[in-house]
Parts: sequence; structure tokens; C-alpha cells
Amino acid sequence: MNTAAATLDDTIVGRESGRVFLVVVDDSEELAGVLRYACNRARHTGGKIALLYVIDMESSKDFQHWQFVGNLMEEEAQETAENTLSRHAAQISKESGSAPDQYVRNGNVQDELFALVEEHPDISILLLGSAPGEKPGPLVEAVTGKHAGQIGIPVTIVPGSLGNDEIDRLT
Repeated sequence: MNTAAATLDDTIVGRESGRVFLVVVDDSEELAGVLRYACNRARHTGGKIALLYVIDMESSKDFQHWQFVGNLMEEEAQETAENTLSRHAAQISKESGSAPDQYVRNGNVQDELFALVEEHPDISILLLGSAPGEKPGPLVEAVTGKHAGQIGIPVTIVPGSLGNDEIDRLT
């Protein structure tokens, strides 16, 4: 009987260690809700958070004939990415009890997101925030529309209209 009880204990929801919640970091209003949701889920399940910041340097290509300006733009973008991730990582460490993994990529957000998930099979769930209003945002549209099912992991969409109390209640 003790063996059966131990087996049941091992299957209790909340012993999901190893689950990695991926959050794409941008400057959207809904990011705060997604981070709160991620912290709550990681804390309650023993999971971990990973942050992805994608630098889209398409605009710096316009300055290729002025290489110095293009290089300066790239350096500033890298610094912004690192500062933004550090700021969010500190908040996540405090709220979830664990420091997040951090990834900075250069390129198209959707392409880099799909590539990261493919390269890191430990990433188990993508968390995205849906912008309030008619347009939920380009990544939400991509993973629920044209590219639905191609990312290979479950996607949780956190409505941007949810308040902290509602997010806490759901998580």
C-alpha cells in the first residue's frame, strides 16, 4: 500500500518540475500580465521561465552605406535588450523564486521564436499576451492563424485586459 501511495504522490499536479514557460519580451502593455502569469505558474508548479528578446535590425540595413551608424544602432539595440531582460529577470527571480533563462536573438521575431523552441526541447509552453481590442498582436495571430500547430508546444494566451487579481485567481 505504501508503494501505491508514493506512486499517487508522484502524479499530483504541481510536481511538474522541468516545465519551462517561454515569454517573448517586447514593449507591449500586455507583457506585465504575461510575466505575472508566468511567475505564478512557475512558482506553483516548480517550473522555470525563459525570456526571449528579439532584436529586429531591418532598419539598420538602411544604413549599411554608413557602417558606423549601423554598428552604433546594433550596439544600442543589444544594450537595450540586455537591460530590458535584466530588469525583467530581477522581477521574475523575486516573484517566482528562480532566475529565468535569457535569450537575445537578432532577426524576425516569429522566425527566432520558432527556431529557439526547436533548439531547446526543454521549453514546454509559450506564453503570449493578447492585446486588448480587435487585433491581438502579430505573434498571437501567427501562432493561432497561419502558423497554428507549427510551433510544436502548447501556447497559452493571456488576455491583456486581465487585472492582477484575475491573473492570480487563474493561476
